[in-house]
Amino acid sequence: MGTHDSSARTSSPSRKDAENRPHTRNRVAGVVHDNVRHTTRFTVVGNHLTQHASLSLLAIGLAVYIQSLPAGSPVDIKTLAARFPEGTARIAAGLRELEAHGYLRRTRERTENGQVVTRTVSCNQPGRTGGDRDGDGGGTGTGGAAGRPKAPVRRAKTDPRPPAHRPEAPKRRALPTVPQPAYPAPDLLVTALDVLSGLRHEDPRLHLSALEAEHLAPGVATWLERELTPAEVRHVLTFDLPREPLRRPAALLAHRLNAQLPPLPPFRTPNETPAVRHPLQNCETCDHAYRAPEPGTCGTCTPGADRLDQPIGGARYSRA
Repeated sequence: MGTHDSSARTSSPSRKDAENRPHTRNRVAGVVHDNVRHTTRFTVVGNHLTQHASLSLLAIGLAVYIQSLPAGSPVDIKTLAARFPEGTARIAAGLRELEAHGYLRRTRERTENGQVVTRTVSCNQPGRTGGDRDGDGGGTGTGGAAGRPKAPVRRAKTDPRPPAHRPEAPKRRALPTVPQPAYPAPDLLVTALDVLSGLRHEDPRLHLSALEAEHLAPGVATWLERELTPAEVRHVLTFDLPREPLRRPAALLAHRLNAQLPPLPPFRTPNETPAVRHPLQNCETCDHAYRAPEPGTCGTCTPGADRLDQPIGGARYSRA
């Protein structure tokens, strides 16, 4: 006669089994997952794609299908339209959605034989490259190609010393302010940048970065606005530089642009309107040419007329 050991522990279902059990007492609505763990022919797809708030269902399905294909598979519009019941117009619209959200990159390239082809790159996580393929644990398994091994991640070296004993990073001091032009025209700023980029040819120590040149350009434009030529500005900025090494050449140039700013040019009144130049007329009396608004007689033949209507030329000759 068999005996039953009442002290033996009974196996209890794990929490995972309870979650995957298709029928539970507490859950009355919503989806129930009956999952089986995949070991072959699967692809990990991020929930950021499968649950994307802006992509259409067609675009999500296309992205999942493309990510499940092996490298080199054709994914052009005609091939996808032949594989699925959707037409070419809907397939093209779905691909444009994926391209707009960063899941596809399509570029046109020319091959060695001169043929132009479209190269398609599928991104399983937009904004990250193939060098950082660490999973975030939020994926969904689907049928497709087998997963690839993860690339080794290079981690930055950290200082073993406690934060209190680490040396503080040197703070970069801001450059002094420079004069600002009254009318910062684009052509004037381009000329100012040309002046600054050419300073290193005068003195190699005056090599400026792009940010430094952009900061100093309005100051040079102010000098050019005050009727100095680019050569004169270049001479002032490079004249009598100190012989010791220049630790902050941009700060030195900013100081010179402020300290040696030339005065404003003198005010000039606009030129007066030139006198009206009347057309040439032939005198009805002496047949000499003279200037007048209308035909008539010249000033010589008309007593008391304006001297501007005198005949043009030398001596006056009478007609025979």
